[in-house]
Amino acid sequence: MDELKLYTYIAVFGTFALYFGIAWWARAGSTSDFYVAGGGITPFQNGMAIGADWMSAASFISMAGLIAFLGYGGSVFLMGWTGGYVLLAMLLAPYMRKHGKFTVPEFISDRYYSKTARIVAVICLIIASVTYVIGQMKGVGVAFSRFLEVDYDLGLVIGMVVVWVYAVLGGMKGITYTQIAQYVVMIFAYTIPAVFISLQLTGNPIPQLGLGSTLADGSGVYLLDKLDMVVTDLGFKEYTTGNLGGTLNMFAYTMSLMIGTAGLPHVIMRFFTVPSVQAARQSAGYALICIALLYTVAPAVGAMARFNLMNTIEPAAGENLVYDERPQWFKDWEKTGLLKFEDKNGDGKVQYTANAETNEMVKVDRDIMVLANPAIANLPNWVIALVAAGGLAAALSTAAGLLLAISSSVSHDLMKGVFVPDMSEKNELLAGRVTMTIAILFAGYLGMNPPGFAAGTVALAFGLAASSIFPALMMGIFSKKMSGKAAIAGMISGIGVTMLYVFQHKGIMFIPGTSFLGDMGPNWFFGISPNAFGSVGALVNFGVAFAVLKATGPAPAHIQDIVDNMRIPTGAGAAHDH
Repeated sequence: MDELKLYTYIAVFGTFALYFGIAWWARAGSTSDFYVAGGGITPFQNGMAIGADWMSAASFISMAGLIAFLGYGGSVFLMGWTGGYVLLAMLLAPYMRKHGKFTVPEFISDRYYSKTARIVAVICLIIASVTYVIGQMKGVGVAFSRFLEVDYDLGLVIGMVVVWVYAVLGGMKGITYTQIAQYVVMIFAYTIPAVFISLQLTGNPIPQLGLGSTLADGSGVYLLDKLDMVVTDLGFKEYTTGNLGGTLNMFAYTMSLMIGTAGLPHVIMRFFTVPSVQAARQSAGYALICIALLYTVAPAVGAMARFNLMNTIEPAAGENLVYDERPQWFKDWEKTGLLKFEDKNGDGKVQYTANAETNEMVKVDRDIMVLANPAIANLPNWVIALVAAGGLAAALSTAAGLLLAISSSVSHDLMKGVFVPDMSEKNELLAGRVTMTIAILFAGYLGMNPPGFAAGTVALAFGLAASSIFPALMMGIFSKKMSGKAAIAGMISGIGVTMLYVFQHKGIMFIPGTSFLGDMGPNWFFGISPNAFGSVGALVNFGVAFAVLKATGPAPAHIQDIVDNMRIPTGAGAAHDH
């Protein structure tokens, strides 16, 4: 066995053993443990767990890959995902924590005094969460297939088993402590290679500063200027100015990601695990710091990965890499099928251009950039192994949080809250675990047949949360007259419009060949892409809700008192038990 394989096995299986150990130590004994970790997590612990929950495979694996290929246009992901966190911390988390219920649909059910509202919220939550899980599963499959050198499908199955063990056993309590460990693994795995590569290229050990520095070769040329020259020579869009389908689309995309973030149930649930409202606010602050550590490094990782990739394939102007002399990392990724070369002109050299007819790099999957980056830069084997463990930690931590959100919405909100109100705590725990098992199997199936690349799939999930859950929560907290009928009409119309738009461009349930308008720019509404349409769906939701409110009259007086009480800062009590 070669050295790299040995290090990889030690890093990956060592971290798995740690996660299993934690899950066994912190296994859930009650529904309160299972849903909200007993409400006893400290703000700093919660901040780290939120960071891990939040930094999914899309953040760790896909985002730098997107920035690497989209350049400036990829910054919508950074702005949207981080900005949404501020919205969540300021506008939603403290009030919902004060209300003190376990789940988002339960809050909606209380506020809109309606079981129908609760069922609609559960459906919206499941649609958004399942779409998000597909993105995580793709990340798990990509990482496992490369580092354990197994088939993508088998890699996915191994990932499903690992998540199943610690999520089903530990519930929120096990997941919280596992996520704290995963955050530590992730942050080391992401920043150590970035520091090495920044030092190599610019001589500056801080990647955030290295991105804006001159190259270390003494030429005095800035890294970004050189990258612009390299990519435009080959016919690609300039790296530092290319935007994502026009200014309006960039704005809508960022907005959709921001309000989608603030409406994501698995992140909101984390705020119910701390003892008080003040702790909820503090944990949001810690979470922002934890997330910033990774997010401010991502643009540097993306730019440097693209730079190294281009320099490998074209070491000097007009001089191309001889295919038979390709480096080992190139061969390793070819085995996974995520990197493909086709010698179109038969000269045995690799041409990589923007022109589809002459381009011989027929597939460069964006999702491999972060994982391949240390190997492209010839970093030591232990660093490459660390990145493998980090990528898996990212995908597994978010998948576990999402599966818990799905299972609690079915067992706690639908079964206990609507259909079987006198269910015992033991049976509710069992139902939660069974639901989670079914959700993992379903997510695995979708992971084998994924719609698009990981971050794209995730952007759709944010759009669905943005158009349905976020407006209902905002109106529930800040408009005390908002009635149940109006909120239900808003949620249904918001998610309906968004899904209709996504399906007509991406295929019904993402099945290829069923997209009746095609993924064509000319057919886009005001040039807004399907992934960015959540912001339009949210406007429809608000509009319909206020129109119905005008026609049907305001919420009853006792509900308006609940809203007043939720917004008064004093006397915030502990979470209610059910």
